[in-house]
Amino acid sequence: MSCSARSEDKGADFAAKYRMNLRNRTAEREDLAASQTPAILLMGPTASGKSTLALALAQRFPVEIVSVDSAQVFRGMDIGTAKPDPATRSRVPHHLIDIIDPTAAYSAARFCDDALAAIAAIRARGHVPLLVGGTMLYFKALREGLSALPPADAAVRSRLAARAREVGWRALHAELARLDPRTAARLDPNDAQRIQRALEVHEITGGPLSALHGAREIDRRLGPVVPLALIPGDRGKLHAAIAARFDAMLAAGLGDELRTLRRRYALTPDLPAMRCVGYRQAWDWLEGKVDATTMRAKAIAATRQLAKRQYTWLRVASARVLDPAAADLVDVAARQVERALRRTRPLR
Repeated sequence: MSCSARSEDKGADFAAKYRMNLRNRTAEREDLAASQTPAILLMGPTASGKSTLALALAQRFPVEIVSVDSAQVFRGMDIGTAKPDPATRSRVPHHLIDIIDPTAAYSAARFCDDALAAIAAIRARGHVPLLVGGTMLYFKALREGLSALPPADAAVRSRLAARAREVGWRALHAELARLDPRTAARLDPNDAQRIQRALEVHEITGGPLSALHGAREIDRRLGPVVPLALIPGDRGKLHAAIAARFDAMLAAGLGDELRTLRRRYALTPDLPAMRCVGYRQAWDWLEGKVDATTMRAKAIAATRQLAKRQYTWLRVASARVLDPAAADLVDVAARQVERALRRTRPLR
């Protein structure tokens, strides 16, 4: 028997003992233990192999996956967000996918509410929450809490979007630099969504967003966590994977998917869904603003910039770093999960 086969058998044995241990407890003790079951946080830059590792862990442990992806929440946006296919979702339960139309907005605050509800339900079923994704703001909000920011104002956002169409987001970034230099300094001049939010907060409150990023209240419902970070050591290989994945998306019909979405919904390029990497560039292509070659190059460049921002977040995140190129990646990650589960769920 190969080492990998023995490892899978050991993982299967552990999962079986884990489920049996849960069934043998009384209802009261199950509730108490469920609140202590650690949530596994699997973070990493785009195209680093998070989903593949998550599904490998699902073969060894009784997990349910919670998506931490600000694009996968949108219905109909399947190809460009690399959503798991129906067969995969039927094998392993997934949460926070396809929950809103692409005409709607989704916030970090709502993510925290939705994720905590999903985590509680997963624990109540005696399973392990496995949070997987690359939206680092959502991970940060979940782990560190949210500042007391005002809710979104559709009218203010609409006005800002209209101004951006006239003068461009770089001009609005320059305006933000005058109003809130601290926030502007940490935002890319093309980061439309965050520039819009910062200007929106300033208009609503009369003060800078940076002044509101003070005390945060952590929601204790999150409970214990096991943070794991997939961080590729070779940026060149990650860039190649990013290009290959986008080419696969184009071959799978990303352009046709966007055409269908435009027919089905009243979409505009200013909507958060259409500002997602890949869709934003494909929109310009369908509008005839760029050719296919330019669209591809811009989408790959934007994805690389996204990965760079994700690296920046991960550098300050407290997490066990995993090498996605390591031959024993799954075994190393599985040991981290098993160790955490044994601490909170002693096996008999």
